[in-house]
Amino acid sequence: MTVRLYLWQRLTAALMAPMVLAHLAIIFYASRQGLTAAAMLARTRGSFGWALFYGVFVVAASIHASIGLNNVLCEWSPLKERGSGVLASAFGALLFLLGLRAVMAVVS
Repeated sequence: MTVRLYLWQRLTAALMAPMVLAHLAIIFYASRQGLTAAAMLARTRGSFGWALFYGVFVVAASIHASIGLNNVLCEWSPLKERGSGVLASAFGALLFLLGLRAVMAVVS
């Protein structure tokens, strides 16, 4: 792994760690308040803040996961570095697109 990829993976991990904690805290709060999924979605509808929060989360997660998958494929599969990079990049792009679709469903 290059130094650049190493730094990107560490940066995205540092960004995601507090976001995961915030996400879990929100889930615990909502469940303890007895909120239904419909009530939670009603609160997030049209919210730029939630769109930004989860949009950043999606970008960081897709970058982080694709770098990690690339490393696993390089070490454990017969794929060469280029092949594993293409496959990992495609996986990251898929995560990004599906994640943005989920964000749009939550806020629009």
